[in-house]
Parts: sequence; structure tokens; C-alpha cells
Amino acid sequence: MAPALAVAEELSDRGALVSFVTTPSQRSLVADRYPTYELAMRGFDRRSLSRQNLTTMRQLLAAAPRAWRHISAAGPRCVVGGGGYVSGPVVALAALRGIPAVAMEADSHLGITNRLLKVWVRRLFLSFPIAGLAPPKYVVTGRPLARRQLQASAAAGREAFGLTTDLPVVLVFGGSQGAQTLNRACLDAFARPDLALEVIHVCGPRNHDEVASDLARRGARLERYHLVAYTDRLADAMAAADVVVGRSGGSVAEIAALGRPAVLVPYPYASADHQRKNAEWMARAGAALIIADAELDGARLGETVAELLADDARRSAMAAASRRLGRPDATAGVVDGIAALLEEQR
Repeated sequence: MAPALAVAEELSDRGALVSFVTTPSQRSLVADRYPTYELAMRGFDRRSLSRQNLTTMRQLLAAAPRAWRHISAAGPRCVVGGGGYVSGPVVALAALRGIPAVAMEADSHLGITNRLLKVWVRRLFLSFPIAGLAPPKYVVTGRPLARRQLQASAAAGREAFGLTTDLPVVLVFGGSQGAQTLNRACLDAFARPDLALEVIHVCGPRNHDEVASDLARRGARLERYHLVAYTDRLADAMAAADVVVGRSGGSVAEIAALGRPAVLVPYPYASADHQRKNAEWMARAGAALIIADAELDGARLGETVAELLADDARRSAMAAASRRLGRPDATAGVVDGIAALLEEQR
């Protein structure tokens, strides 16, 4: 959803009238800003032939006539698929009606929806190069980011998270839901009375109470160990950090756009192993170190972070490599591509 929101923001700023088709559970993310239509859908369970998939198939069949009515009501000049399953019937039906349709892929592989839609769309905008997918149909723009993310600053991050010392800052996060492996390693590495740096630990809402209790039990220096369940200021936290530690989903684009050195711990069960591919993309450029999930513990994390913080030259080189990978123009690139496509249709 985040790339779609970033593109919608840029389109709106250029004078376009934007509307969204989304699921009921995601409606709250967009309904206060854009006209919103709903499709009650869920994704397929790719791990097994389950009863859930029969329900999903019925929802997909029922979604088609509703998607058709939504398209008629909105009257779009172009339909943009964000890569999620709800975009499938909307983009395909728009293409059938002769409306120019494009799609975006946020990961380092085509997800199932975009694999199905690639024959229908005029352009498919890629966040990462993917072997065998070349222009003019496939365009590598980078992952779209919102203006607020691109304008993040260390000063804003220090204020938002109450960073009050001149000590080095380490950000540890495991995605919007948190990650048990990272939470345990972070506590083991940094939850101690003699902590000589500042930590921003985003542990995930479902883990917060347990992590907070463990943190207190260990006698950590709470004025230096900043635990939060969730934050919508992650970009500011990254900008304030000397080292960023996290999973390697879509956040790698944010890390690169902000030019931060990273320690990445790919989620080992991500679809098509895309988190490992994302991490390797950064590591090959010299912007990140990779620690396998199975190899991460407090000792390994603490040692890796300490080595980076002790080597200013190495961190500076990693930050420069990260900036070279960053695509702060990604959002504008997608919107420019849409505008060019519409111009071709005149």
C-alpha cells in the first residue's frame, strides 16, 4: 500500500483526481484522502490446497462485477495496480475496457498478481531490476516513497524519539509486526545497565508488553533504550541512526534513499526468498552486511554493531554506497511514466 499512496500523493500534486479500490481492512488508510471503493477479497494460501482458497476463489468471482461498476463510477483515464491481490480484477477489467493500465512491483521478484497481470498492462514499474524483464514494457524506477519519507531528518528523529545524548544511535526494527529473532537479539545485545549508545527498538505491537517486561527485568538504561511498539516515523528514526538493523523487505528502499549503513537480517520465509535478494542487492554494493536469521543472536548483533560504530571510515563508505543505490526520484519516475503513456494515447 505504501508505494501506491506515494504515487497517489504525487499524482494529486500534479492535479490528477485519484480514487482507490481497496479491501475493507485497508479502507482507513486512504478513505480520509481519496474517494474509495471496496472489494471484499483475500489472497490465496500458496502453501496448500485449503478451504480458504475456495473462499478466495468465490470472492474473486464475486469481485469482478463490483470492480466493473467501480471502474464505471470512477471513469479513470488510467488504472494503476499496486501489486496486491485486490488490483488483479480491477486492472484486468480496465484493460479489457481499453483503459490504459499499469502496475507496480515493490519486491525483487514479480508477485503472483503481477505475474498474472503482466499480459494486460502497458507498463510494469519495477523497484529492482529483474532478470529477463526489459524496457519498454518493464521500467526500473525504484520503489516509490512518500515525500514525508524522503524529507526525513536526523533532527526530527532525535526529537521524535527523545534522543538527548551525543552517543551513537542504533535503530533495530523487524517490520510493522516486529520480529521475534530481532527482538531477542536486541535485548541480549543492548538491554544492560552499561549501555554506551542509544537504541531505538521498534518491537511490534503484539510483542510490546513481553519485550517491555523483559527490558525492565534486565535493568536496562531506559533513558538510552527507547522501546516503541510501532512508529509512523520510521524514516526519521533511520535518518537519526548511525547504523540501521532490520529485515530486508520494502524498507531497504527507504534505507538506501536516506543513505544509511545497514545490518540486514532477511526473513527466511518471505515469498520467493525476496528478502534475501533485497539484502544481497545492498550487500553487493557495499551498503549493508547480512546476518542470516538462524545465525543472529545477541552476541553476533552486539559485535557487528560495535565493529561498525568503531570504524567511521567503513560506515561512511557504506552510507555512500547506500546513497548511490537510493532512488529518491522513484515516485516521480512512476508518475512520469504514467503521463508519458497517456500522452501516447492522444
